[in-house]
Amino acid sequence: MERMRIDKWLWAARFYKTRSLAAEEVDRHRVQVNGDVVKPAREVRAGDLVQLRQGPDTRTVRVRGLSMQRGPAPVAQLLYEETAESIAALSAAREERRLAREPAHAIVQGRPTKRDRRHLDTAREVGWGDRWSASVDDDGAGR
Repeated sequence: MERMRIDKWLWAARFYKTRSLAAEEVDRHRVQVNGDVVKPAREVRAGDLVQLRQGPDTRTVRVRGLSMQRGPAPVAQLLYEETAESIAALSAAREERRLAREPAHAIVQGRPTKRDRRHLDTAREVGWGDRWSASVDDDGAGR
């Protein structure tokens, strides 16, 4: 066996859980072979360079072997070799995600509690209802 469909190879190499998911990703132009956007029927050979996106990460691998069946992960890892640039980019992205602030922590107080809500409601009753506009006016006439 010298050639194999790209969607079948991606499935056998365990990049995607099903062959249909692999074909879908290829159709969405998230997989390139030797720098070219391909279709699921494109055949790959040993030595081809495959670039694919998995979530937020982009991986670049060189095809080392072909397999007609999906085997265990240690066997599937023998089908490809990840490039040094790809490994460096993945580790940098992983470290960046690790150091990034959690979006929920950016909100200092978060959602108001029941007590805070009551306080906001009383503040609206006292002085906020006097204005009919949110614009800032010099004389308060709303012009």
